[in-house]
Amino acid sequence: MIRLYDYLPSGNGYKVRLLLTQLAVPFERVELDIIKGETRTPEFLRKFPNGRIPAVEIEDGKLLFESNAIIAYLAEGTPFMPADRFQRAQILQWLFFEQYSHEPYIASVRYLVIHPDLKDPRLTIVDSLMRPRGYDALGVMEGHLKSRQWFVGDRYSIADIALYAYTHVADEGGFDLSKFPATRAWLERVKSQPRHIPITRG
Repeated sequence: MIRLYDYLPSGNGYKVRLLLTQLAVPFERVELDIIKGETRTPEFLRKFPNGRIPAVEIEDGKLLFESNAIIAYLAEGTPFMPADRFQRAQILQWLFFEQYSHEPYIASVRYLVIHPDLKDPRLTIVDSLMRPRGYDALGVMEGHLKSRQWFVGDRYSIADIALYAYTHVADEGGFDLSKFPATRAWLERVKSQPRHIPITRG
């Protein structure tokens, strides 16, 4: 059985939980409190040197970290990862976009807002830099979704899962999605997919 090291509020962890649930793949979830430094112990770092969740131990003893690498591995050979070469490249395009242009701003602002006692130096640039760049990422998504149902091809995929994870809780970071109707409609389509689970479910 797959063992998932996770932190329930994390959108990155949620990506993996959601995909595993929608694939009906059984897994063991190990909760680690990142605020308390539970991913920075020598034992955890020996397995996963980046010191972050999510991370997985696969049945054959292999170890894998980074959320989008994990969901790409899990999606291989399933309807969540297209067989077409160009569409697979498009999947990667959106996974890279999510981690480079979306997550550092939308997810990080949410993290700072819901953990106000951390005294994080990034708090000084939330309004001047981070939130505007988060809105830039939402604008890219909105433009793409105006003419299509899903991010890649004509079906729900891990590109949608990756971008849904933090977009659907962007309001927790103070982002207003009212000006992004195509994105809001897409969020509802993702939510309506079979075996969908909320981010708060372990």
